[in-house]
Amino acid sequence: QVQLVESGGGLVQAGGSLRLSCAASGRTFSSYGMGWFRQAPGKEREFVAAISWRGDNTYYEDSVKGRFTISRDNAKNLVYLQMSTLKTEDTAVYLCAASSVSNSPQLRLLGAYGYWGQGTQVTVSS
Repeated sequence: QVQLVESGGGLVQAGGSLRLSCAASGRTFSSYGMGWFRQAPGKEREFVAAISWRGDNTYYEDSVKGRFTISRDNAKNLVYLQMSTLKTEDTAVYLCAASSVSNSPQLRLLGAYGYWGQGTQVTVSS
């Protein structure tokens, strides 16, 4: 079992930055692949970024490449999403997720994840 709690969301102007954090419970955190997804009002949940269990492989959705960075600290049971050069279209609820798939491009897929946080709101104003 893994429980996930996101934090760090808020209101930011376009071009600004935010860092999201995801705190995970559970002794086996380091064996999970971790991902960030987002869901805007009226839209489906979409993949943003993912990281392998050791942090040696990362995956990004094309629209965030070069702007967002995912990282993890297994000693602290934390996953981060550093977001820079934010755009209004990045506005969404951002959710952290854990997958028993430890390292694979499958981490891009919604169905790979069995554990989800409640999400944190990110609003980017123009």
